[in-house]
Amino acid sequence: METEQVKCLIIGSGPAGYTAAIYAGRANLSPVLYAGMQPGGQLTTTTDVENFPGYPAGIGGPELMEDLRKQAERFGADIRYGVATAADLGSSPYKITIDNDKVIEARTLIIATGATAKYLGLDDEKKYAGMGVSACATCDGFFYRKKVVAVVGGGDTACEEASYLAGLASKVYMIVRKPFLRASKVMQQRVFNNPKIEVLFEHNAIGLYGENGVEGVHLVKRKGEADEQRYDLPIDGFFLAIGHQPNSDIFKPWLDTDEVGYILTEPGTPRTKVPGVFAAGDVADPHYRQAITAAASGCKAAIEAERYLLA
Repeated sequence: METEQVKCLIIGSGPAGYTAAIYAGRANLSPVLYAGMQPGGQLTTTTDVENFPGYPAGIGGPELMEDLRKQAERFGADIRYGVATAADLGSSPYKITIDNDKVIEARTLIIATGATAKYLGLDDEKKYAGMGVSACATCDGFFYRKKVVAVVGGGDTACEEASYLAGLASKVYMIVRKPFLRASKVMQQRVFNNPKIEVLFEHNAIGLYGENGVEGVHLVKRKGEADEQRYDLPIDGFFLAIGHQPNSDIFKPWLDTDEVGYILTEPGTPRTKVPGVFAAGDVADPHYRQAITAAASGCKAAIEAERYLLA
């Protein structure tokens, strides 16, 4: 199998990966970045980004990622298409297999593989992607001011998203499969005390409808039971809040992760328990998951990689 030695390998091409490439390139680390399954990351599925500093009129998600990619290339980053399929972090140089046919031996490794939002698996979620379907209330809630939205989920994240959206929307429905919320008591109280939020217990979303975007959701109450009810609920936005899956599987034998799979780092740093291996962006961030926080952690990871190589 072909092998190649590099000083700094970056896996992932969202805000964390590209920012790490910008900083590593400027530090003359000659970074090699593999873009992964979704070049540009989750932001390429977002139409408008209005909360990234420096774009007062907002910018399209794909355009923002293209700008970051060009900036990284300007400073010498070698950006390639390919997916990391195996990892050996047992000793330095660290070995990463790309597309099952090439091994990169890296003196430093920055893992910026992101996290994937969980969806219900409905065809309509793809059909209306960027047209009323979202997995990030903080990113997209602003577009639903004074409108009616629905949040799917019953955990802390769903309650947080519903509470956030209630500050913008005229009405928020929570679609909850079970007859109770899984969220902490504090979050439950916040939801129940908010007059704008209505919880639809024992409901399942089975589809969406609308001409040029989401206009409503097809619901089933008490699905599969004798008194099952089907009806349509008019909404303008459909938010998934059933969790994210960090893309960390190939690194789990070597790095510590939490129970969901987020890579654990030293508090306040991107350092993992393996020297010279750093984690940046959503793969190590269960809390914020924003482009700007991902970019900041990519900056930290590149600075740490430079310091590690100089030590």
